[in-house]
This record gives sequence, C-alpha cells and structure tokens, in this order.
Amino acid sequence: MRSIVGTFRSLAAAAFMGLAAVAGSAAPATAQVAAQDGYTMDEVVGTGHRFFGTTSGGLAQLLERAFQSYGLPNGYILGQEAAGAFFGGLRFGEGTLYTKNAGQRRIFWQGPSLGFDVGGDGARTMMLVYNLPSIESVYGRFGGVSGSAYLVGGLGMTVLARDNVLLVPVKTGVGARLGLNVGYLKLTPMPTWNPF
Repeated sequence: MRSIVGTFRSLAAAAFMGLAAVAGSAAPATAQVAAQDGYTMDEVVGTGHRFFGTTSGGLAQLLERAFQSYGLPNGYILGQEAAGAFFGGLRFGEGTLYTKNAGQRRIFWQGPSLGFDVGGDGARTMMLVYNLPSIESVYGRFGGVSGSAYLVGGLGMTVLARDNVLLVPVKTGVGARLGLNVGYLKLTPMPTWNPF
C-alpha cells in the first residue's frame, strides 16, 4: 500500500513539474510572439530618442503612458509636419510608416481643425499605430481632439481613432501655439494639397 501511495505521489509530482515547465515555457513564447508582432517600449523609446534628439526630455514619460493605455503598437510613423491656425487650421506632414511584417512605406497626412486655436508650428512627429491589420488600413481619416500650449517649443501627445485602428501622435513643436481644437488627419499614400 505504501509503495502505491509513494508511486502515486511521484507521478503527481512529475505531472505537476511537467505542467509548471510547460506553463513557464508558454509565457516566454507568448512574449516572443507579442514582441514579433509589436514594438516594445525599449525599441520605441530608443527610436524616439534618436529621432527627436535632445528635445526629447519628456518623451519616455509620454510613451510610457501610451504603452500603459494601449499596449504594444504594431507600427509607427516618423516624419515632420507644419501647421497653422487662426480658429480654423490646417496641418500637412510626411514621413515613413514602419511595420515589422510589411516593411516601410512612405506616407503623407493632412487635415483641418476647428476650435480655439491660434498660432503656427513645425514639428517632428512620431505616431504610434495600434491594431493595424494591413497597410491599407492606415489610409483614411482619423478624428480626435488635440490641444497645444507652447512658445518656442513643446512636446505633446494626442489620440486619433478610426474603426479599431488608433494613432497616437507624439510630437515636438517649434513655434508659438495656444489652443484646443477638434479635427482629423487624413493619411494618404501620395501627397496632396487637399486637406479634406
């Protein structure tokens, strides 16, 4: 009887150890798949520091907030834009979309805004892209609310959405801008002067 109980305990312990080993190996595999599909915070912060340079003192805090709220982005855009507003405004930009599974694509954006917004700025922009099922899904209009308040320069983040795809633009601006506006960005594969 003792040998049967001892054998049962040994089998139970072996089964438990086997399940623990499988669970332990599944977690890193899941993390590896997530890292393959999306960009980690270290990758994005490193790219942001190289792209923005010395003006990116608060960049890590902004990106950390985006990662806590939305998780790993499966793409990002690096580029520059120019904008101006006197209650109604316009914005034009261009850059490159980076994805892990579809490579790089040139991309352009433009859009109107309306609200209490006065000033002009030029900005280096990094847009985190979330839930992007295909490259074509990034083209179109993404709406949202944004605000700006700086003289000479500043760093800001907004969230724009369309369907399930989110854009989180993080930008450093140079100029003078004060305001709160509602508007959209229209992303296109080719440049256009039509913001609508």
